[in-house]
Amino acid sequence: MTPAATPATTPAASTRKAAASPEADADAPPWRRLGRWWPALVLVALVTAPFSSLSLPGLLDGPIGSAGSLQLLALCLVFGALATGYDLLLGHTGLLSFGHALYFAAGSYSTELIAAEAGLPFWPSAVLGVLCGVALAWALGSVALRVSGIAFSMVTLAFAQAGSILVERDPGGVTGGEEGRAVPADKLPASLAGIDHTANLYWIALAYLVLTLAVVRWAVRSPTGRVWEGIRDNETRVEVLGLRPYGFKLVAFVVAGALAAVGGVVHLLLTGGATPQTTTSDFTLSLLVMVVLGGSGSRWGPLLGGVLYTWADHRLGDLAGSDAVSGLPSVLRVPLSQPLFLLGTLFVVTVVALPGGLTRLGRRPRVRA
Repeated sequence: MTPAATPATTPAASTRKAAASPEADADAPPWRRLGRWWPALVLVALVTAPFSSLSLPGLLDGPIGSAGSLQLLALCLVFGALATGYDLLLGHTGLLSFGHALYFAAGSYSTELIAAEAGLPFWPSAVLGVLCGVALAWALGSVALRVSGIAFSMVTLAFAQAGSILVERDPGGVTGGEEGRAVPADKLPASLAGIDHTANLYWIALAYLVLTLAVVRWAVRSPTGRVWEGIRDNETRVEVLGLRPYGFKLVAFVVAGALAAVGGVVHLLLTGGATPQTTTSDFTLSLLVMVVLGGSGSRWGPLLGGVLYTWADHRLGDLAGSDAVSGLPSVLRVPLSQPLFLLGTLFVVTVVALPGGLTRLGRRPRVRA
């Protein structure tokens, strides 16, 4: 009885390995070899964006290098990175969590509280804030992962609702209630305070995106990442092989929570405060929409979905209040004046036309023999 072929010995795997070999790369057309360097070209363009005076009418209000445009671009990068980290759970491990916003808010609120109440400088406060987010992810993940499937999703939703209520009730004046908490200006580094330093905040958001992409890429390609894929496809089979899925799922949960906590710190810098909107389960649902919109489980899909969703969320509000919409008949004006309606329509059209997300646009149809 011959053993089953391993992934390294299957014909499809052999073909992919041969295609990725240096000899195959040398024989590839020049345009295809250059095409593999497009992430580096995009990164260079993003790094130099603050120095650009190019205007993109309809996409941005002013030149790319203006403070308002850089602020919007920085938010797009932050939420694109946040969606990429969330997809580590959803797309790579098969865990549908409704409480991911908690760790984002934990990084934001903890950093602000430590800086304001303990009097520490901002960067040590940020490190401690991220550690608080990691500790919260480990504590809640240890409980939630005792169950699986829909039960796991419901437990994370319960944690999210409890955290949101706690923040809104403002016990002891710690969270600021519905108004949130603003970062003390004297605790911020001089290079990050004021509209004149928006470019520095933008570069921090870009650094967070690069960090998230690198961590997710490394984690997915590691031996632990292979186990995550096995858990996503068939958790029972992983157990039969003698592995404990609980420990691997907890690692994924904590890594995703740590990335979210770092994103909370960056968001705190961009917005100047911690807001209760980042603690709700609706915030996590927005992340879910971003991931599905771009393409769950793909390398660039969650990033693309996060950037597009964040840009549309901010820009469609301007479109809804424009003269072009106000002059339409009421049948069209009423729905088009609601940005959430436009976002929902965009999401439904994408899901129906491209079930695999926007990344399906770049894939060629495969013909199976």
